[in-house]
Amino acid sequence: MAAQREWYEKDYYQVLGVSETATAKEITKAYRKLARDSHPDTHPGDAKAEDRFKDVSTAYDVLGDDVKRKEYDEVRRLGPMAGYAPGGRAGGTSFNVGSDGLGDVLGQMFGRGRRGGGASAAGGPQRGADLTATLTLDFADAVRGLTTTLYLTTDAQCGTCSGSGAKPGTVPKVCSRCGGRGVVDDNQGFFSFSSPCTACGGRGVVIEAPCTTCYGSGVEKRQREVQARIAAGVSDGQKIRLKGRDLFVECKVMPHHQFGRDGNNLTVRVPVAFPQAALGGDIQVPTLDGPTVTLRLRPGTPSGSRHRVKGKGVITPTKEGDLIVTVDVQVPTSLTAGQRAAIEALAAASTVTDRPSTVRSSARKSSAGKPGAAEPAAGDPAAGESAGERV
Repeated sequence: MAAQREWYEKDYYQVLGVSETATAKEITKAYRKLARDSHPDTHPGDAKAEDRFKDVSTAYDVLGDDVKRKEYDEVRRLGPMAGYAPGGRAGGTSFNVGSDGLGDVLGQMFGRGRRGGGASAAGGPQRGADLTATLTLDFADAVRGLTTTLYLTTDAQCGTCSGSGAKPGTVPKVCSRCGGRGVVDDNQGFFSFSSPCTACGGRGVVIEAPCTTCYGSGVEKRQREVQARIAAGVSDGQKIRLKGRDLFVECKVMPHHQFGRDGNNLTVRVPVAFPQAALGGDIQVPTLDGPTVTLRLRPGTPSGSRHRVKGKGVITPTKEGDLIVTVDVQVPTSLTAGQRAAIEALAAASTVTDRPSTVRSSARKSSAGKPGAAEPAAGDPAAGESAGERV
């Protein structure tokens, strides 16, 4: 029986808000509602919501499986007799094992869950010890979302000894010093202190002939593949918990050479010639999905001004970002004689002085409202997905 300490301390029925007689359908319905309400994607940066989601997922992983649920109910019914006492210390009941009952006791101590009743002993991969994998994502994949395969190296029950830690053909022996409890008591008059048994290292058993594969640990490293669905709009450094697994995926998003991200908005800088900024006109703006959109600039558009193109940012089930275009007015550095003469004529005819207040006033008069009304290009498709930090 998988005697897991957290099973004594946590009431998974209470976590899901269902009774102990709830049907499988009722448990699934409660889990889906709680998982949706506390999902990290809907509460970015909320550590409490992430912890709540983890608790709900762990509870459903046990109660949603008929075999695990039956085992969980049995473990909680047995209480400290299963090897642990609530509160995190090893149970106070000693094993008084004769030769006839050794097989039954070892059946509980090995192969499924913790060995020997010791608080630190482990007979295979333990629930509750979440793994973290790092996934490097292309900028566009982080924006649109994708399904990918993760290659992990994880602890698994040793296939040679079935997790017992003992060489095939042999069995561990119950520690004679602690009687299989994994701890020894030191009575100090009115007080009694418990400490890990030094004879067995807190395992409760002694392995005289260790398994040659796992060297007595009962655990071996195994390669496994995990399919992971990464939702659209994940950000650099964000952690995502895979549904139904004790696995967190930390996303590392590679920067884009052209686009950046500001929340759910995509950002881009576009160079504009000085005459076009002064006279106004249409410019073509790139998008992450490929097709360009047309942005109409008003006369007198200043360098550094920002313009919004609706629906070309990060697209998620709950939010839709925009494309924020920053105009960089290009000033020529090399002029022909004709160009120099034209600019000198413009300067002579200009009423704009170098005083800051006059420059701002003139810019407002020439703009006649907010600059940058975005117009989609002819044949432009529906708004695509986009993401990134502001450049």
